[in-house]
Amino acid sequence: MADKEATVYIVDVGRSMGEKNHGRQQSDLDWAMLYVWDKVTSTVATDRKTATLGVIGLRTVGTANELAEEESFANISILQDIKQTLLPDLQRLRSLIKVSKTNDGDAISAIVLAIQAIAKYCKKLKYRRKIVLVTNGRGILDADDVSEITSKIKEDNIELVVLGVDFDDADYGFKEEDKVSLKAENEAILKSLTDSCDGVFGTLAQAIEELGIPRLKTTRPVNSYKGQLTLGDPEVYDTAMSIDVERYPRTLIRRPASASQYVHRADLSNGLASVSSSATILPDIEASEGESSAQNMNGLAAVRNARSYQVEDDTAPGGKRDVTRDELAKGYEYGRTAVHISESDESITNLDTKAALEIVGFIPWNNYDRYMSMSTSSVIIAQRTNNKAILALSSLIHALLELESFAIARLVSKANKTPVLLLLAPSIEVDYECLLDVQIPFAEDVRSYKFAPLDRIVTVSGKILKEHRNLPSETLSSAMSDYVDSLDLSTFGKDDDGHDSLAPSNTTEYMELTDTFSPVLHRIDQAVRWRAVHPTEPIPPPYDILTKYSKIPDDLEATSNPRLIKLMEAADVKKVPPKLRGRKRQRDRVAPLSGLDVTTLLATSRSTAKISPENPIPEFRQMLETTEDPNGIVDAASQLITITEKHIKDSFGDSNYDRVIAEMTALREEMIEMEEPGLWNDWLKKLKEKLRSDALGAGRDELWWRIRRDKLGLVVKSESEVSEIGDDEARQAEKRRQRKGVDDKRRAFGIPTATAATEFCLNSRVKTTNSIQDIEFKEFRLAQSATSPAGLIIAIRQERWIDRKHQVSADVQSLLPIISLSL
Repeated sequence: MADKEATVYIVDVGRSMGEKNHGRQQSDLDWAMLYVWDKVTSTVATDRKTATLGVIGLRTVGTANELAEEESFANISILQDIKQTLLPDLQRLRSLIKVSKTNDGDAISAIVLAIQAIAKYCKKLKYRRKIVLVTNGRGILDADDVSEITSKIKEDNIELVVLGVDFDDADYGFKEEDKVSLKAENEAILKSLTDSCDGVFGTLAQAIEELGIPRLKTTRPVNSYKGQLTLGDPEVYDTAMSIDVERYPRTLIRRPASASQYVHRADLSNGLASVSSSATILPDIEASEGESSAQNMNGLAAVRNARSYQVEDDTAPGGKRDVTRDELAKGYEYGRTAVHISESDESITNLDTKAALEIVGFIPWNNYDRYMSMSTSSVIIAQRTNNKAILALSSLIHALLELESFAIARLVSKANKTPVLLLLAPSIEVDYECLLDVQIPFAEDVRSYKFAPLDRIVTVSGKILKEHRNLPSETLSSAMSDYVDSLDLSTFGKDDDGHDSLAPSNTTEYMELTDTFSPVLHRIDQAVRWRAVHPTEPIPPPYDILTKYSKIPDDLEATSNPRLIKLMEAADVKKVPPKLRGRKRQRDRVAPLSGLDVTTLLATSRSTAKISPENPIPEFRQMLETTEDPNGIVDAASQLITITEKHIKDSFGDSNYDRVIAEMTALREEMIEMEEPGLWNDWLKKLKEKLRSDALGAGRDELWWRIRRDKLGLVVKSESEVSEIGDDEARQAEKRRQRKGVDDKRRAFGIPTATAATEFCLNSRVKTTNSIQDIEFKEFRLAQSATSPAGLIIAIRQERWIDRKHQVSADVQSLLPIISLSL
């Protein structure tokens, strides 16, 4: 459990804080609030009830505090009492913290109020208490009772932090020139106060600069195993070893902050919630106190997912029946088949285990490969209050270290859990001794594969070749080795004095482990904290420390560049020829280095070839690659069109439809690329008429539906600039087609007037299907089978728009009075 915290921020909002100084584009208040908001949002992000904070406004226009009657406490306002801060509180504070119109207000009195607020909230309980004062030091201070304040701060164990706008700081190396005397006096008073109570005094510039250094999250570890470490079976052998130990995680993978789902209650009350949503509203009684209050202030409700299970049942309405989870059996995917297993069968496969940590063997250090590690590391220590166990484990650790060996152990952390295999390594530090463990695979988990060697080539006859065009030469290997050595980061850092480490005496690590941070984690944290306070402003760029190691240092790049040039010469690196890209009828074509274009040489023979019906698409593309003549493009397109129409005519049912769709897709794509969309558009219009008139065989309506499903429509200007069909024209044509389809169906069904209900049911509006394309296909079937109102109802029943119990769908119900048919 983390320590309880109580922090009070005192923010100076005086009129002088609205000025812009030293070339900054922000006012002093906005600049200071960068630090305050970062610290506050970091506390809010922990989502801990024990991490509390309060905010006091200094030099405000009004006065709002318990000691407002006294003159020295005027122009000081309690903006927020000490409590857990949530997102609504941040939004409210943002509206309150603004530059005031007065410079009156005593910072010392504000510290007194902060001390009083902490004492009232924390009482005598154990808390980490802290006061942070952010000011520019240009107000009047009353330093008469500073000694008593210092005593109270020490007595309550409060940490005092004073950060000043443009305060002098010799350690940081900043000194403000032409400083006004009042500010200099105030700086001296505040520095004396912090020094006397062992606080922190600094300039705000340094504090803001250090915001870019990610703050590490400290967690209190929880043991994953607490029991005995054994060597042999203590229940059988008296000589078996048994040590009481505890196991804790040493390293863990930190995940980025996850998102939460919320819904507006007002939308739900107005009936705007989706019926088909898989999420449900969490009642307030199930939400935590902090979460519930945050939701209520924003009109939000947390969302929880709900699952329902259905099985096919022809006797149930809609063909499906709801079942509970208890009625289901577990299923495991085997290929594309779901194999179910009952609980009784599954219990046979479970291994009955008990919690234990057993050493099963030892191996030398040299016999272990690092790639065998499968998990993060943990630490095993002896039971803290057991001196006998501490001595025994220390003996084992020293023995492993002296013999340069690792121990292999079998761990079952809890009863009936799957056992895992651990590698135990000795670790001896100044303050403690322990065993470090990491999970390793069982023999069944290891898969061995053989790959061709990289330093030689073995021919089919078994001959070994050391020199080959695919093998690097000695010169190339040497050049690569020199280049890699020149990029060595382990000696490129700077020492503590800032001297370059290129000198042998100043060799240091450039990219130390403690200075590297995960850009994903901390960038997301930065963005979340910023958005919580600035909902509409753009997110600032990432901190420099997060991007520092994403590119090679300039100095290192300069020193390694000569070796890179030698490497390029040894490898005979050549620039890839640029692609030749033309406009009309010019393909992306790489110019050959030799100047001999085989494709051009074969162009004459290919241009006179005919496309075969057995392999039309590749041959069609080959013909287009070898021609730039418009007549050649027309000839290739005409041949493919002829083959496609023949495949439609010869198709038995829909047997050739997939092939036809592939040929049409290739033709459309190539005509767009060759800037000849007119050829495609003209043929598509003719094809439509042929399909309607049954010129290519009867019953080809499904093919036209599939053409529309795959979006093989007319090529419009948004797809090709040379197309003569605009987007608006295409939309109007589609509307006319739909209108004509409705009229044709109305006449076929004998319905005299186009009522709204008729159009709703017949014009692609029935909700029992999943897509417009499916509805249109049903329309074709209705038009073929329903030549009367009775036939219409039969067709509707076949489409399951009326179930077997003659319960009419709500969408079809409005059609029945029109056709006057009794069920």
